Amino acid sequence: MKILVYGAGVLGSQLAHVLVRGGNDVTLLARGKRAEELEKDGVVIRHMFQFKTTVDPVRVTRTLEVDDQYDLIFVVMKYNDFPSVLPILADNQSSNIVIVGNNADARSMQNFLEQNSKVAKQVAFGFQVSGGKREKDRMLSIGGGGGQMVIGSLDGDITFKPLLDQAFQHVKYKLNVLSDIDAWLKSHIIPILMLNAVSFNKERELIKLDGNRKQIQHMIGAMDEGFSVLEAMGITIIPEIQAKMIRKHQRMLYLLLKIYSVLPIHKLIAGSFGEIEALNNAFTDWKKTTGTPTPHWDVLKRDFTILR
Repeated sequence: MKILVYGAGVLGSQLAHVLVRGGNDVTLLARGKRAEELEKDGVVIRHMFQFKTTVDPVRVTRTLEVDDQYDLIFVVMKYNDFPSVLPILADNQSSNIVIVGNNADARSMQNFLEQNSKVAKQVAFGFQVSGGKREKDRMLSIGGGGGQMVIGSLDGDITFKPLLDQAFQHVKYKLNVLSDIDAWLKSHIIPILMLNAVSFNKERELIKLDGNRKQIQHMIGAMDEGFSVLEAMGITIIPEIQAKMIRKHQRMLYLLLKIYSVLPIHKLIAGSFGEIEALNNAFTDWKKTTGTPTPHWDVLKRDFTILR
């Protein structure tokens, strides 16, 4: 199967690795130094938990031309980078697209593709459950086993699900299909936003969490408020256990966040400042729309974050 992975960062590289191992004809879209690295060395990933390094030769392209045709296109990017790619996807002849990553605005993205594409687009949205960071000559992965993607369509079943099954049939990679992927993506934004909001300094550089008592208490309260904002918008919290943990098991969550704050692993799953800022802007709009009070989030922003 001919597949394009649009985006060669940590997650895009991990996905390309899985698809190549599944016997697919995979092309990675990359630019600059990253494209040169891939052409020279292939996709090099150090799998931390498996204590191994994999190397996968892969086709490399720097552009998606109008006439390029792929059976599947996976767009694996940060939320704030998606808008620049949508017009390119709309112009391209390929039909089946999966937009992978944090997403506060899936419906608008789908509407843009449907309204501006010359060829009818079938769109799904997903989130790859893994993490890591880029090192000098390789990607460092903390994904366990083959990997997993939470995926779904905004309007019923994924029309090209048979193609997805075929792409992953020979690898240990789970497609967790949800009936309400938009609710899952919006629910996921709340803990991601609250965890990352305290992780950057004034130079927008990732820093170690303070882990002090007041900070963690406000983080827990802010997550509760975030879920209340979604509920005020009529959005179901998925998975439900997130809200239950915050509202009924705060002591346990406090201990988990305390441990999280002292471990270096938080730097491997943290977002970039630009993405967190964009997600914060979306959340701020949701708060204004619902009028939901967020006193913990307001204190957290004032005293502990740079997301003013």
